[in-house]
Amino acid sequence: MSRTAIRALIIGAIALGATAAYAAAAPGQEQQGAQTPKGWNYELQNGQRMPKGNRVTNPDGSWREEVKQGNCVTVKEKTASGEYKETRQCQPS
Repeated sequence: MSRTAIRALIIGAIALGATAAYAAAAPGQEQQGAQTPKGWNYELQNGQRMPKGNRVTNPDGSWREEVKQGNCVTVKEKTASGEYKETRQCQPS
């Protein structure tokens, strides 16, 4: 083999190794510092969708959730009969 062919094989092997290392490291980096965009009603934790607010579900199927956005609090409530109510309160800063 000539020197040029050996050099080309070495460069190709290094490039292939670097590509494999980058592909293996990219998913871990992506989820560690990932922030959920504004306006979404959930955030990602361990690859699972988790609601942003503090939702409390009762045994009868009713629930209440509080979501904080800046200095405002949105309260979402649903009764066991299916009635939905949403209120929003903002405190001046």
